[in-house]
Amino acid sequence: MPNVSQFNRLKTRSASKVEVFIEGEKVEAYAGESAASVVLRAGMLPSRTTSVSGEGRAPYCMMGVCFECLLEIDGIANVQGCMTPVVDGMEIRRQNGARALMTTAIETKNQKAEICHPTKNSELIEGRVAGEV
Repeated sequence: MPNVSQFNRLKTRSASKVEVFIEGEKVEAYAGESAASVVLRAGMLPSRTTSVSGEGRAPYCMMGVCFECLLEIDGIANVQGCMTPVVDGMEIRRQNGARALMTTAIETKNQKAEICHPTKNSELIEGRVAGEV
């Protein structure tokens, strides 16, 4: 991935280097720096798309407030990249739209319902309305 970004890491105390994979390409990073900063420095823009319009977004506030830094990290969608330190071998991918929700049908003595829980992929899975089990 060519570095088309204006972001460069400032020279600070040395930290151990790690290798992460951004969209499958090996990128060198420093242990403990945020996934969002590595993504910006590597030039992966946009780093996510919105679930409504599909418009591209990128990390913005870098302090966990705006949620523009959502990434798929190690197969888990909707991870705040700015709050996630990189580790050796981490796999980082674009967050495309909303993460999927899988439903599990449960039945109790008095009612039927479905509970939703996140999945590891980024495809949207349409669920049924609770009670239509």
